[in-house]
Amino acid sequence: MKIKGFNLNPRKVNRIKKRLRNLPKGSNLYKYVRNKSAFLYLSAIKSTRVVYPSSVVLEVTNHCNLKCITCPLQYDSGQAMDKGLINVDSMLKIVDEVAPYVDNIGLTGMGETLINKNLEKVLKYIKAKKMGIQTSISTNAHLPTTYDYLKRILPYLDQLQVSIDGIGAVYNEVRVEGNFDFFVENVRKIKPICDEFDVPILFNFTIVKENFHQMPEILKLAEDLGVQYVNMNPINITAVSRYDISYYDFFTSDEYVAVLNKTIEVSKKIDNVTLSLYDYKSENGFKKCIYPWMHNYVTWDGYLIPCCARPFPKELNYGNVFKDGLLNCLNNEQFREVRRMWYNNETPKFCEDCIVCVLKPITTELDVAVA
Repeated sequence: MKIKGFNLNPRKVNRIKKRLRNLPKGSNLYKYVRNKSAFLYLSAIKSTRVVYPSSVVLEVTNHCNLKCITCPLQYDSGQAMDKGLINVDSMLKIVDEVAPYVDNIGLTGMGETLINKNLEKVLKYIKAKKMGIQTSISTNAHLPTTYDYLKRILPYLDQLQVSIDGIGAVYNEVRVEGNFDFFVENVRKIKPICDEFDVPILFNFTIVKENFHQMPEILKLAEDLGVQYVNMNPINITAVSRYDISYYDFFTSDEYVAVLNKTIEVSKKIDNVTLSLYDYKSENGFKKCIYPWMHNYVTWDGYLIPCCARPFPKELNYGNVFKDGLLNCLNNEQFREVRRMWYNNETPKFCEDCIVCVLKPITTELDVAVA
């Protein structure tokens, strides 16, 4: 499909179909439909008030076993953040609040998800609600316990996201303290149990100058490992202080676009791997951002923050969900002012270095789904 504004890639289409087959029942279906209807109404009248979002991301930890050069945690703002694990009772409280309304709950965040040992309890709790909520986690697949832990929680998962930012020596350079051979071994081990429970694997690839030339090879590796989906996004440097805003110029260069087009051509020849990319075609600007409206991110210590690109509540947050509830935080005056700015396409100062607001469109025709 052509990149013209907002498109649904095949992965999202499949998730929507699965969701429609597993909607809530009885009074919860009424709450679900009423929430969706209210969303459409508020959008139509251009209200800054919102209802419950379609998805919620709970940061289960911001501790990590790797030190990737692409990760905001490795730089000034990230180093200044408090570190910890989300409280399991607090997670369950959020699940109780949002369960009748949301489509997806992601247990992920800045850290390595599998460090948190309470995932099984929370995932079981979500599925026990029997409301059709789809679940996902992300992992770097780099813990010795990865296989055993995933074997326990896969029955309660709908998607597994695996971070991969290179092949061979490039992987080791970008994902510092990682080992590519160990990574591949782990993915090969977990693939059969993912198939057993019908859980698709998504490779997340963050594009930087060190690894962009390997984009076509990542698709071939995914095919070899049986990974169904690959998502590739340029790095968002808004919280990565080693780069300045001029770094984005690379992603419109002839050198980069040539590799991007080669990647797309390779994707067309691989039937069992679906590629999704950043939306390079639509105009840059704050109004391109979806985060004021959906996919809301709650940090391990309960703060509602603008997005995952800059997950630092000490810099900016919209209240503490553990104390005040998600819907109250979503509709506080500060967040509603951000949405007013969105309607006017005015970029908040906090977002001035974000790729969505800065990266100009690529004029070359690209024939692939957006992320």
